[in-house]
Amino acid sequence: MKRIGLIVNPIAGMGGKVGLKGTDGMDTLESAILLGAKPQSPMRAMKALERLAPLKGQIEIITCPGTMGETQAISCGFIPRVLDSSAGTSTTADDTIRAAEAMVAWGVEIILFTGGDGTARDICSAIKDQMVVLGIPAGVKMHSAVYGRTPERAGDLAALYLQGKTKRLRAAEVMDINEDALRAGQVNATLYGYLTIPYMQGHVQGLKSGSPESEQYLQQAIAADVIESMEDGVFYIICPGTTTAGIMERLNLDYTLVGVDLVRDKKLVAGDLSEKQILDVIKGREVKIVVTPIGGQGCLFGRGNQQLSPKVLRTVGRENIIVVATGQKINSLRGMPLFVDSGDHEINRMLAGYFQVITGYRIRAAYRVIH
Repeated sequence: MKRIGLIVNPIAGMGGKVGLKGTDGMDTLESAILLGAKPQSPMRAMKALERLAPLKGQIEIITCPGTMGETQAISCGFIPRVLDSSAGTSTTADDTIRAAEAMVAWGVEIILFTGGDGTARDICSAIKDQMVVLGIPAGVKMHSAVYGRTPERAGDLAALYLQGKTKRLRAAEVMDINEDALRAGQVNATLYGYLTIPYMQGHVQGLKSGSPESEQYLQQAIAADVIESMEDGVFYIICPGTTTAGIMERLNLDYTLVGVDLVRDKKLVAGDLSEKQILDVIKGREVKIVVTPIGGQGCLFGRGNQQLSPKVLRTVGRENIIVVATGQKINSLRGMPLFVDSGDHEINRMLAGYFQVITGYRIRAAYRVIH
């Protein structure tokens, strides 16, 4: 029997849909709950565990009590061995660190953890590069390169590793951003260390890369194209990113670099919207989404723009999504397709296929999106 460690940060990602840019700190968590946020991480952990179900007779899961792993493992048909822990319903970074240290002592083959960049930092501080780990993506910021592209891909890769079908390992960066600075529009990621992960192309996300100053001209060219094609009376949801920010700058409008803004008739209707606020405004209206993929990763929906939830995407429709990206951003993907990780399989399938990407003024490129 091979042992797997499982750690679930049950509050990871709760700040996304309500527009809080993360869930670090008890004050932020309380604000997220007051705004109606619901846990996302437990369900995403289960999606990964379902991919391990065929190996039930060959693996033993070592995990934490309750929603830190036990509940999800049992729901997927496993009989886990549960660590002694004082963790309650409100888990902390210390709970994650203690759990990771205990799993190293148990000699597990791999630690699967569900969360975001903050969770990756906690794991890194606990075990450094002592053993193999793999993240199941559930956070908001997600700059680190230690995560599967989707929960399903993380589960598939873990299964392949445990069966010896992939033996390639690599040191992956653990990055994080100060959330208070992020909410003020300052995006400065810090490298905190490296974790060792199994690697197979297409299964793990890359390190998020920012846009260099040399791209500003191209971003302005893209902005001119989008603005020229804007239709009167139509609402435009402007997603986070420096490429989309160029549209707001060219319109001389205030904008939220890491939030979602709403424009109509080239005027700002509302800024930094949550999922609920977006749904309230767009109901029964003609709406388009302007989105740019994450540089170096290629994620279109599901990282940093969780306000664009499955409900929002279903309401807007695939035909009303405008994708923008500079050639340099596309090249940073090194031929890998774009991907979506909305948390809803039907929406992910709806968005799969080829999109026309605006890469300059009246310049288009067809690019594939997978799920």
